[in-house]
Amino acid sequence: MTTRFPTRRAALAAALVASSSLLAGCGALLIGGAAVGTAMVLNDRRSTGAQVDDQTIESKAADLARQMFGDNARVSATSFNRTVLLTGEVPTQDARKAIEQQVARLENVRATVNELGVMPVVALSVRSNDTVLTSKVKAAFVDAKDLDSTAVKVVTTRGVVYLMGRVSEREAKRATDLARNVGGVQKVVRVLEILSEDELARLRSAGASGGK
Repeated sequence: MTTRFPTRRAALAAALVASSSLLAGCGALLIGGAAVGTAMVLNDRRSTGAQVDDQTIESKAADLARQMFGDNARVSATSFNRTVLLTGEVPTQDARKAIEQQVARLENVRATVNELGVMPVVALSVRSNDTVLTSKVKAAFVDAKDLDSTAVKVVTTRGVVYLMGRVSEREAKRATDLARNVGGVQKVVRVLEILSEDELARLRSAGASGGK
C-alpha cells in the first residue's frame, strides 16, 4: 500500500482521495478534487468562478503539453475546483515531473494529482476501450436510483477509472462500488472531495452558484 500527495497539499487538506484496486485490494490516499462536465453547470457543486477557472486551466494545460512534448506524449488534464488530475503517458520520469511542475504554476491551480505513466503512448485500441469503459460506468451511475450521476466525473486511462467530484462519504462508496463492478475495469481510483451532508444540503439550496 502506498501513500501519495499532490502539489500544494495544504490547500485542500479537507479533501479525500482513495485508490481501490480490484485485483490487489490495496488503497492509496491522495488529496484532490475533480471536474464535472460543463453540460451539467446547473447541477454543478462548484462555484461559477471555479467552473470558469477549471475550463481555463484545462485549456492552458493542454497547450503546455503540446508545446513540451508534441506527439511524443499524451497528456490529459482534468481540473475540478482548481485541482488538476494528469493522466496519459510521457516518455521519461523527468518529463512526468516537468509537466506537473508547469501545470502547478498555472494561474488558479491549487493542487495537482499526477497519474501519468512513464511509457510509450498507448494504441488507439486501448484509448477506444477506455472510452467504452467510461460510457459503461456513467450508464451504471445513471441507472442507480440512489446516486446523483451528475455529481461524479469519470475519466478512464488504460483500464483505470478515476472518479472525481464533490460528494458525501455515502456517494463516494456507492460510486466506487458501481464502477468496480463494470466489466473490464482494472482499478478504481477515487479523486474525491468529501463533503458532509450538511455542506451538500447548503450547496443544493444555493444552487452551487456565485462566489470564488
